[in-house]
Amino acid sequence: MSRAIDIPAADGTIDALLFTPADANHPLPAVVLFTDIGGLRPCYHEKAQQVADNGYAVLMPNVYYRNARGPVVPEGKSFRDPDVRPTLFGYAGELTAGAQARDFAALLDCIDSESEFEEGKIGVIGYCMTGAFALRMAAKHPDRVAAAAGFHSANLAVAGDSSSIVHGIDTIKGRVYLGHADKDDLLPPDQIARMDEALAMAGVHFTTELYKGAAHGFTAKDAPSFDAAADALHHKRIAMLLEETLQR
Repeated sequence: MSRAIDIPAADGTIDALLFTPADANHPLPAVVLFTDIGGLRPCYHEKAQQVADNGYAVLMPNVYYRNARGPVVPEGKSFRDPDVRPTLFGYAGELTAGAQARDFAALLDCIDSESEFEEGKIGVIGYCMTGAFALRMAAKHPDRVAAAAGFHSANLAVAGDSSSIVHGIDTIKGRVYLGHADKDDLLPPDQIARMDEALAMAGVHFTTELYKGAAHGFTAKDAPSFDAAADALHHKRIAMLLEETLQR
C-alpha cells in the first residue's frame, strides 16, 4: 500500500512514496528509507513495503529530485550501464552534507504533518551511498532519530577525507546497525575498523555485522550481487532494530 507525495523543500519539491501496511487504520511509527545510488525503482518499492508491513509508515524520497522526478534509470537499463553511470554520479555529486541537511529537515516536516505518521521518534535506513545519509540524519537530529541502519554502505571512513561521515557521528543518540558485505571494495576492512572505533569512542550504541560471502549491493534484487540469504537476514535485522527502538 503506497501513495505518492510531494514534499516542499528548500531546494525544490521532493517527490516521494509513502508505504503503510494494507490494514493500517491509525498512525504508525515513521521510518525514512533512502535508496541506493540507483534511485527509486521496483526492488526498493518492495523493500520499503516489506519494512512497512511490520507496522511502520515508511517514507522513501527521491534523493535526485533536484534533477528529475521519479525513476532516474531508464527501463531496461541499470546503474552498471556506461551510458547511465555518469548521470547518476553527477546527480549524486550534488548531494553534499549541506544538501542532505536541508532535505532531512523537509522530510521531518512531512512526517510531522502527514496523518500516517505517529508522533515521536523515527528510524532511518540507507543503502550504498545513503548508509552515510542515515548516520548523518541521526547525528543532525539526535533527539528525533531513535534508530539508524546502513547496509552495504559505501565510503563511510575514507582515510584523509575530512568530509567523511566518520568525523560527524559524535552527536548520535539513537541505536546504530551497520551490515557490511565482506567482499566490498567500497568499504574495505580498514574503513569498517575506523568507523567502529569512532562509534565506540563517541559512546554510540552500535552493532556491526559482516555478511559472510556477500558483495556490495547484496540487498538489491536487480543487481548481479543480490544474495537472497543476506537479503533475508538484513530484513530480520531491520525488524529487530525497529521493534526495539520504535515499538511501544
